[in-house]
Amino acid sequence: MNVIPNSIEGRDARFHMHPYTNARDLQEKGALIMERGDGIHVYDGTGKEYIEAMAGLWCTALGFSEQRLVDAAIKQMQQLPYYHTFSGRGHGPAGELAEKLVGMAPVPMSKAFFTNSGSEANDTIVKMLWYRANAMGQPERKKIISRLRGYHGITTVAASMTGLPMNHNSFSLPLPGFLHTGSPHYWRDCQEGETEEAFVARRAAELEEMILAEGPETIAAFIGEPVLGAGGVVVPPKGYWQAIQAVLDKYEILLIADEVICGFGRTGKMFGTETFGMRPDIMTLSKQITSAYQPFSAILINDRVFEPIADESNRLGAFGHGFTGGGHPVGAAVALENLRIIEEEGLVEHAAKVGAYMQAGLAKLTSHPLVGEHRGVGLIAGLELVTDKAAKKALDKPGALGAAASTNLLELGVVSRAMGDTLGFCPPLIITEAQVDTLLGRVATALDQTQKQLGL
Repeated sequence: MNVIPNSIEGRDARFHMHPYTNARDLQEKGALIMERGDGIHVYDGTGKEYIEAMAGLWCTALGFSEQRLVDAAIKQMQQLPYYHTFSGRGHGPAGELAEKLVGMAPVPMSKAFFTNSGSEANDTIVKMLWYRANAMGQPERKKIISRLRGYHGITTVAASMTGLPMNHNSFSLPLPGFLHTGSPHYWRDCQEGETEEAFVARRAAELEEMILAEGPETIAAFIGEPVLGAGGVVVPPKGYWQAIQAVLDKYEILLIADEVICGFGRTGKMFGTETFGMRPDIMTLSKQITSAYQPFSAILINDRVFEPIADESNRLGAFGHGFTGGGHPVGAAVALENLRIIEEEGLVEHAAKVGAYMQAGLAKLTSHPLVGEHRGVGLIAGLELVTDKAAKKALDKPGALGAAASTNLLELGVVSRAMGDTLGFCPPLIITEAQVDTLLGRVATALDQTQKQLGL
């Protein structure tokens, strides 16, 4: 059914090209336009209320109506609405935030560098690593290893590290020098009769084989999300990160922890790095750093990374990289206030407690005929849908089952996200147990509706 041309939806479809969207489908159907938010809810133009069970795009930790963040932005806009950090310039909020982030890092870090998004941050990290390799007289050490189903952004370099076909197909990506090893998804990728311990050992061995085949001297770093997000909310098996870290240490390869989704309480700890015992040299931070009230991201690097870069900038006269809006004073001020609220209100501990409640409720849904696996930690989770539990298979068209369930869930007033045939859940950290109960009830109803529609 075509949209009404002069409606908001119609004008949007006429003039606005959306990301991650079928452009022809949008022209025909229009977009779902949200008009306001309150707490964990958003409301469309008809006034219909939705639980935003994905926190927008994994990001609105404090929900959609935190007045203190609005006030922080207004105050900074009135005092200093913009300044940059190029050529040794700076401003108070960026300096204060850098000190705050380095101080709260779960492993020793030395410096913070500010960008505007997770994609920009990961793109910048690669440039830093190439710069560092040249500074160290190791110009061949430029390759980056990531994982299948990992997500690290959509700029050309970040998308090359991403391990999802949608981000490569017809873009002529990935670029040379970006390698992908296997995902940590035991349920989906294990061999027959293979234990989790054996699976972890196999993944570590596969990584080592790749490193040796490419030449350890050519590998700059390994990048990974503590929990795979857009790849289907995949929680690694016990001991996975320790096994991967041992291989990287053996060949003196740096570890980048992409904390864009996991950081600032999502996993029930301040950082996913803590949850899984990682020891990264570099951390990528974004999304919940400002609850997405302002575009903002940060890179944390340790001295092992910083010192060669600093020496090379001294030799050349400058580190020739940066963004006009990087470290924006309004974004930095909002980030500082956001972190204060997270700490003052104990939202990390809250996420652990309410997250355990949500995980227990979702786990019960594995008895449903359409649910093959539940996985999650803290306030991030996924339900992988199947039509054949024994074969771990869904419908013939990949993603069709997830899309059908997600559509039904939206009609019931829950915004989820279908990642293939996995329904993702990542509600704001402020969600209560009572609100989780409402969410779980609607999920169960949507599954029943989907099963009935498919005649299963």
